[in-house]
Amino acid sequence: MRRNLIGIGMVAALAAGAVLAQTAQSGLAKGRLGLGANLRQRVIRNLNLTDAQKAQAKTIFQAAKQSGAPIRAKLQENRQAMVAAVKSNDADAIQQLATAAGVLQGQLMANRASAMAKLYAILTPDQQTKLDQMQAKVQQLLQQFRGAGQAGN
Repeated sequence: MRRNLIGIGMVAALAAGAVLAQTAQSGLAKGRLGLGANLRQRVIRNLNLTDAQKAQAKTIFQAAKQSGAPIRAKLQENRQAMVAAVKSNDADAIQQLATAAGVLQGQLMANRASAMAKLYAILTPDQQTKLDQMQAKVQQLLQQFRGAGQAGN
């Protein structure tokens, strides 16, 4: 769970361009932006990306989404196999599937990090500073959340 929280935190903190992988207007027009999308929209707005940067970011994250699709599909298959292994109490399969899931999650993390590195490279120094500050704030909130969760144990 801690890995998931860290991964979620990284994604949330680095989500500035992820919303650009989808058309922003489609989500806004339908009025169905979720919590993550709202956060990404706020990050984008705070960075004040130019139209050219938005286009570049959209391309970056569309490519990342496309290259990550087969990995996500394999991870979904892995999760289904894990359910079957748990139900059949197959300890060897559980261990193998858990190891494979870790590798797949690592590949997804690398894919996202690579996309974020490309986004970071197209930002101005001022935008980079703003993004760094937003990331630090998210990390602080995550640490507070973790601390509150540990205090409740």
